[in-house]
Parts: sequence; structure tokens; C-alpha cells
Amino acid sequence: MFENFERKVLDTSGASINLVQGGKGYPLLLLHGYPQTHVMWHKIAPHLAEHFRLVIPDLRGYGDSSKPEGGPDHINYSKRAMALDQVEVMAQLGYDEFYLVGHDRGARVGHRMALDYPEKVKKLAVLDIAPTYKMYTTTDMEFATAYYHWFFLIQPYPLPEHLIGADYEFYMRSELGPRSADSTVFTPEAMAEYLRCFRLPATIHAICEDYRAAASIDLRHDEADMTQKVQCPLLALWGSKGVVARKYDVLATWRERAEKVSGQPLPSGHHLAAEAPDQTFEALMAFLKS
Repeated sequence: MFENFERKVLDTSGASINLVQGGKGYPLLLLHGYPQTHVMWHKIAPHLAEHFRLVIPDLRGYGDSSKPEGGPDHINYSKRAMALDQVEVMAQLGYDEFYLVGHDRGARVGHRMALDYPEKVKKLAVLDIAPTYKMYTTTDMEFATAYYHWFFLIQPYPLPEHLIGADYEFYMRSELGPRSADSTVFTPEAMAEYLRCFRLPATIHAICEDYRAAASIDLRHDEADMTQKVQCPLLALWGSKGVVARKYDVLATWRERAEKVSGQPLPSGHHLAAEAPDQTFEALMAFLKS
């Protein structure tokens, strides 16, 4: 995977970020979701690299990026801190503005980045999410059942860390499988990478801190910005077979938080880039090249 890409590790003000980069054209930042790494983009990255200069990092706490301590109120895993990492990475690579595509947690980082750095994010695509604040404040039994991990991972240390660490592979496969239309969409090579990184106690703890931040400091940041909207064009893509499709009017929800919203469902569950790579690539190209 990523044979024609260059690997780098760049130090930001708060973390060391592992990434791969390659391709030619306008810079495009790809941010992965939970519980994965940059490897989640491996099916579509070679095609996107024919049109864009790709930067594909591991978020702080994930993959081979560093795992700083959570800090007071989990501040070091706030989406604001995670967004700053990526802004600093892009600046070190020479990019003052760029497009951004994020899935799952990466899309939440992208949402915060577009609010905090509107001069840098020129287009934003979010894959299979509704805004965090909306999802937490409209929680019901169906959502809590399907997204139980949102409530499990935020429990105080060390409860989730200990339980996950007891059988990390079982937990990882249980998380990836049910939210996909077909668990075989994850290639053996990609799954091996996810497991290699997820097995580390520091990774498990960092991921819990990411979710603890989402249920605390991130909500306060969101509440402070409720009147602020994303100004750049925003594309929302979601899986027609997933929870987001069942629970939300996705376009209407994003129009509450962004000025210029378009989007569509794709024939998949939660993991669009793995389950429907061709359709995901085509939808992203239509948006990014428009």
C-alpha cells in the first residue's frame, strides 16, 4: 500500500504526526476515522493522486503518530488541538490553503478546522457523520445502541482501556464489522495495519481520550460557535445502509452549520472508502474539481 508515496514524520507544537504524501496538483488533506489509520484511504488514494497532491496523516493518538497525555479536561484531544496539528503539518509542507476530506473522527476534526481556519480550508467533504453536537443532543435509544462506543469510551480511565486491552483484536473486528455492509471490504493488509497500531495500550488510551474530549471540551467549543457557520463549500456523503442515513436528514442538518452544502448517499455502510471506493472517488472528484 502507498508504494509511490513518501513517508514523513513532522513535529507540531503538540504532537509528532506520521504521514504519507504523493501525487501532483492542488493540495488535498485526507483525515481518517476511528479505529483506523491513514491506511483507510489506500483504495482511492492512487486515483486521487492523479489529480491532487495528497497529504494523508495519522491523527494524533492514532497509527504511528504520537500519543500525548490527555491533559486537563482532555484538552490535548480536543478537535481544536487535533485540527491545529494538521494546519501546522500543511504549513510545514508549504501549503497555506488546501482541500480537506475527512471520514468519521477525521471529518469532525475537519469541521473544527474549517471553523477555526476558514482562510485555509477551501473545500470540505465530510463522510458519514452529522455534527457532533447534533448527534449528542438528539441521542435516543436507537442511536445509543448503534453508537454504544460513544458512551463506552468516555467512561473514566481505566475501565474502557482495561476491557479493550483484554482482547483488542476481538474489539477492533467487532467495531469495524457491524457498521459495514460487508466486513470483507477491509483488505488483509489494511486490517493487519489497524491491528498493529490498535494493540498498543497507548493507542487505546489515546482513542478513549479523543472520545472523552468529544463529550466534554468539544461540546463547549461547539456551543460557543453555534452562530458561526462553515463558509467554504461543504460536501456531505453518507452510507445509505448506515445509521446516519436512518437517523438524520443529513443535508438539512449540515445546512444548520454550513453556508454551501451539497451531498448524496452512497451504496455502503459507514466505511465509504472501503465499501464503495469507486463511487466515493467519483463523488469527491465531482465536488473537488467543480
